Amino acid sequence: MSAHPETRTLPVPDGLEGERVDAALARMLGFSRTKAAELATEGKVRLDGAEVGKSERVTGGSWIEVEIPPPPGAVTVVAEPVEGMEIVHDDDELVVVDKPVGVAAHPSPGWTGPTVIGGLAAAGYRIATSGAAERQGIVHRLDVGTSGLMVVAKSERAYSVLKQQFRERTVDKRYQALVQGHPDPLSGTIDAPIGRHPQHDYKWAVTAEGKPSVTHYDLIEAFRAASLLDIKLETGRTHQIRVHMSAHRHPCVGDLTYGADPTLAKRLGLTRQWLHAVRLGFTHPGDGQWAEFASPYPEDLQRALDRVRSESA
Repeated sequence: MSAHPETRTLPVPDGLEGERVDAALARMLGFSRTKAAELATEGKVRLDGAEVGKSERVTGGSWIEVEIPPPPGAVTVVAEPVEGMEIVHDDDELVVVDKPVGVAAHPSPGWTGPTVIGGLAAAGYRIATSGAAERQGIVHRLDVGTSGLMVVAKSERAYSVLKQQFRERTVDKRYQALVQGHPDPLSGTIDAPIGRHPQHDYKWAVTAEGKPSVTHYDLIEAFRAASLLDIKLETGRTHQIRVHMSAHRHPCVGDLTYGADPTLAKRLGLTRQWLHAVRLGFTHPGDGQWAEFASPYPEDLQRALDRVRSESA
C-alpha cells in the first residue's frame, strides 16, 4: 500500500509577522529552510487557503497549511512519553486512553510526532502483536487533530474480538462537534460514500466511487454562528465526520482543510477542528459485559465553546 502525504495546518504566531514563508515554515515545523522552500516551490504551501511561494510574507494570526510528502524507508515504533495522554481504563485484555490533540494513533510515513502506541510502550504497556508491525494492538484510530477515547488491545483475543465488533458495527462511537451554521434538519442522517479526493491526495471526499459511509447527528445546542452536535458513526471511514459535515455545508469549526472559516476559528482561539470523541462503548472481550467510557472536553475546546456561547447570549 502506498504512503500518502500528511497535511498540517497551524496559526502563524504574531512573532513571525513579516517573515518569508520559507523562514516561517522552517521555524514553525523544525524543517530546514531549504526543505521549506522546496515545498513552497512545489505548490504544497497555502496561506489562509491560497497557494503561496517561498518568498511571500506571512502575517500573525493567519493560517499556514503545508502538505508534507512521506519520507522513504520503513516505519518503526518509537517509545516516548506522550504529554497529556490519560489512561481511562486498564485490565488484562485492553487499555482505554484519552488521546490528546497532536498525537497519532500509530506511526506512519510522514509523521514524526508522538503516537499512542509509542506512549504506551514508554509507559511499559505490553499490547497485542496482532496487526501490522507499526500498529499492533490498534483496532481503530482518531485523526491527529481529533482528541478523545481510543481502545487498544493488550491480548490477541481482545484484538480479534474488538476488531469483529467494529466490523459488525456493534461498538458505540460517540463524538461531539461544533459545526458552522445550523444543519437542516437539526437532527438527521448523512448517508454518502467517501473516497479519496479526486484532486488532493491528502483529503477525502464524498464520491460515487467511495465506500458506504453513514453518520447520524443530533443537535445539542444552537448558537448564532454554530451548532453543537452529538454524532454517532455507523461506519468508520477516514475523516468521516469532517467530510460529511463539510459536504453538508457545515464544516467543523476550525477545520480549514475541509472549508471552515478561518476568521471564526481565530475569534474562538481554535488551532484545530472542534471535534472530540466523547464516549466509547463495547462488549468487553473478557467477561462479555457492556463497557462504556466517557471523556470531558479538553481545555481548548471548552474555551472555544464558552466563547461562542457568550457571543450568543
